[in-house]
Amino acid sequence: MRPSAVSADALFEEFRALLKWQWMAGLGASERRFAEVAVRAARSSADLVGYLNYIHPYRAQVLGEREIAYLHNATPEDCQRRIARIVTLEPPVLVLADGQEAPAELLSMCERAQIPLFATRESAAFVIDVLRTFLSKHFAERTTMHGVFMDILGLGVLITGESGLGKSELGLELISRGNGLVADDAVDLYRINQTTIEGKCPDLLQNLLEVRGIGLLDIRTIFGESAVRRRMRLKLIVHLVRRETLERDYERLPAQPLTQDVLGVPVLKVIIQVVAGRNIAVLVEAAVRNTILQLRGIDTYQQFLERHRRAMESGAEP
Repeated sequence: MRPSAVSADALFEEFRALLKWQWMAGLGASERRFAEVAVRAARSSADLVGYLNYIHPYRAQVLGEREIAYLHNATPEDCQRRIARIVTLEPPVLVLADGQEAPAELLSMCERAQIPLFATRESAAFVIDVLRTFLSKHFAERTTMHGVFMDILGLGVLITGESGLGKSELGLELISRGNGLVADDAVDLYRINQTTIEGKCPDLLQNLLEVRGIGLLDIRTIFGESAVRRRMRLKLIVHLVRRETLERDYERLPAQPLTQDVLGVPVLKVIIQVVAGRNIAVLVEAAVRNTILQLRGIDTYQQFLERHRRAMESGAEP
């Protein structure tokens, strides 16, 4: 799922301080929106922002020095025709960048068509980067998963499993070992590009961890600011299972790394059996270290198979 729209007024307020822009025209269109039709028309959320371009409608059009020169350097009739054609693109907003002066015809057209026109002294390239980042996250596909999301050794790790296996207690032990909490119980996940999932905590649950028998713990207050994270990119899922589940559903040594599909992105996954006496926190950290090696192209299992193959070919005893 993804949000349906963002208004011009919300966009203006979001970056009023950063871009120091002014609302030059079309003030009556403060509710003009990047609507769902625009998202479907664009190849990605980043396509909702770009330089003045007659090929892609519905995007926020950015007019820098060259674009203003294009509108000016022609006969009066051609200039009026070029400016009038902007209306056919149905832009949710126009942004005048590079400290350019707005042509009088452009101001009039924005007032008549009720198209918001913002003006900033920042460069057009910077404006595009800022708006693309914002819109990519705002319109990102999203879902909510149950588990404990943590920063473990610099890696975003989601701990999942059946109820009653001690996910929150495991999270607490990992925090006491110097790792950081992102979210407990409910984790909001966003696909911010084709290969990246970002997770954060719902506002209602921020900094909180529920431990059975103790209740809600404010991790930030107890362990300090360094014990919590605002957001992390999901790189690994650690799934806790009981012994019978492991024996029934999973191989002891899978030939290929396990993955789980999250919003269309395959995420590495490891399975850890929960039994009395096992130090699960140590096992999770070991799994994270091994995953870091895999992400760097080092696969211990494949190295073992290659070593075994060479030993068989040489006739050596194991």
